[in-house]
Amino acid sequence: EPMSKRQRKKLLRQKQWEEQKDLRRQKRKEKRQKRKLERQSKSYSSNEGNDRKRMRREVVPSTLRLIVDCSFDDLMVLKDVKKLHKQIQRCYAENRKAFHPVQFYLTSHGGQLKRNMNENDKGWVNWK
Repeated sequence: EPMSKRQRKKLLRQKQWEEQKDLRRQKRKEKRQKRKLERQSKSYSSNEGNDRKRMRREVVPSTLRLIVDCSFDDLMVLKDVKKLHKQIQRCYAENRKAFHPVQFYLTSHGGQLKRNMNENDKGWVNWK
């Protein structure tokens, strides 16, 4: 059965694609190795570790103190307590990233807020 010109071209392209599969795979492998070597040489030249660690070394602690009084959580509904918990988490995280972190304290931490934090964020005890 005779093939149309379009079908012959399609078969030819498919055959070439299959033949060049190993070549493409080899090129991808070489490219990955090149990027890996570049990353390694960059890390050796900087000798500082990753950016996050480098940033932490440049931190200058502030003498300011931030105190969050949690004694009013008994007047809040659970929804508000959960929002307070999220806000405290956000404050703590941003303070850790800051170049001049403040001294962060929670006072009168108990009741609903403490229960909520124990249930949903077991790592909060390591904040100290």
